[in-house]
Amino acid sequence: MFDRGALEVEDLLKIVLLLVIAILVLEIVGEFISILASIGPVIAIVIVVLIVAYFLDYL
Repeated sequence: MFDRGALEVEDLLKIVLLLVIAILVLEIVGEFISILASIGPVIAIVIVVLIVAYFLDYL
């Protein structure tokens, strides 16, 4: 039969700690992606300016 309460408190705390770490990592990745998304138009403008400068022989 299965023993009720077979998990130790330390094991449960490790599981909770891993879940909290996973949430923090997802939050950090989400912030990084939002920063990249906000920089996207600026990068596109820089690329367009560089291409136009290349065609006009400014580079």
